[in-house]
Amino acid sequence: MFFKSRCVVAFSVCAASLFSVQVSAEKVSVEAVVQHYTDLAHATFEDSLLTAQTLQKSIDEFLEKPSAEGLAAAKTAWKAARVPYQQSEVFRFGNPVVDDWEGQLNAWPLDEGLIDYVDQGSYQAELGNVGASANIIANSSLQIGANKLDIQQLTPELLASLNELGGSEANVATGYHAIEFLLWGQDLNGTDAGAGNRPYTDFVVGKGCTGGACERRREYLRATSQLLIDDLRYMVGQWDQKVADNYRAELLAMPAKRGLTRMLFGMGSLSLGELAGERLKVALEANSPEDEHDCFSDNTHYSHFYNGLGIRNIYTGEYLRSDGSRLNGPGIMALLKAKDETLAKQVLGSMDKSLESLQKLVDSAERKDSPEAFDQLIAEGNTRGEQMINQSINDLVAQTQQIENAAKFLGIDNLNPDNADHEF
Repeated sequence: MFFKSRCVVAFSVCAASLFSVQVSAEKVSVEAVVQHYTDLAHATFEDSLLTAQTLQKSIDEFLEKPSAEGLAAAKTAWKAARVPYQQSEVFRFGNPVVDDWEGQLNAWPLDEGLIDYVDQGSYQAELGNVGASANIIANSSLQIGANKLDIQQLTPELLASLNELGGSEANVATGYHAIEFLLWGQDLNGTDAGAGNRPYTDFVVGKGCTGGACERRREYLRATSQLLIDDLRYMVGQWDQKVADNYRAELLAMPAKRGLTRMLFGMGSLSLGELAGERLKVALEANSPEDEHDCFSDNTHYSHFYNGLGIRNIYTGEYLRSDGSRLNGPGIMALLKAKDETLAKQVLGSMDKSLESLQKLVDSAERKDSPEAFDQLIAEGNTRGEQMINQSINDLVAQTQQIENAAKFLGIDNLNPDNADHEF
């Protein structure tokens, strides 16, 4: 698998490289830490763009000559594209330019009946969602209340306009998860083993087309893939030091302590409300694969792990790029270490511990004998799965507390990371 060959995902394989951070005890300025943070953001979003472009190329090759092998290659490229993007999510919280933009790329869960055909016997849509069975691919127009929408031309702009159709957040027409659904199809296995299994013939033009409207399905996949590229290119520009008057320039013009606060708030909010809460706690308590992050591909364990790694990247100032090169610079750990080496090590230890817990979810899903993916671990009655996920939640909560301790030590009181209304 590409993950292990890049020595990125496998915690056990790459433990030495991930956890051998050496930081000088020399004094580091807050200004330097914030500036390096912008460098990390640019590199992470640039990798997200580059891997999305590889995904788009793979999709184009598949559509040029549909085959089972071509579809498998596109799926592999989608998983590779998730590696840097999931590490980028730590920049979302605290940075409005990212938070306001993120929904078009990574909104979930989605009512997939908005996009394409579904198995009506197992399909669970959000109650009252007027777009839950719209099936954009099968129709050239949509009737939403008194409004009739012309959707004959499936352009990136049209698809973007259909997000949150009728006011429902479950109407997600674009982004990684729309592409995921188009490549995998529904996962009809519930909490049993297995991911989505869309046939490649759903993209065959003319004789041999399955699922109906194959030409429009191809158009949809091309359009949403292009929109993903366009959106990521925009965000790369927001963090590019060569671009004037972008968000990077705005952030660096602020008092450095304000930038540092945004960094710590982003780390704490992803750790607590989003990852521990929305992505782990909600799915476990509901025993519902509908609340699984990468629910069509069963790639959720990797997405969780890379969220955790993204938090650690900001703390250490270290990021392993998709090409295998390493970006190093002063992180928050350097600030702490210059003042209190014990606290710096405690915070790092909490992050290592949470990554170890998340790695166990990866190991469970990827082991050769009797693997259990995340949607199996959350099944009602799976005591082992419940214990594993609760351990991850507890370790993320403890990690967040250490992030708050670091903030207080650096003169930032009342960090109040977003808990997404969850109690821990």
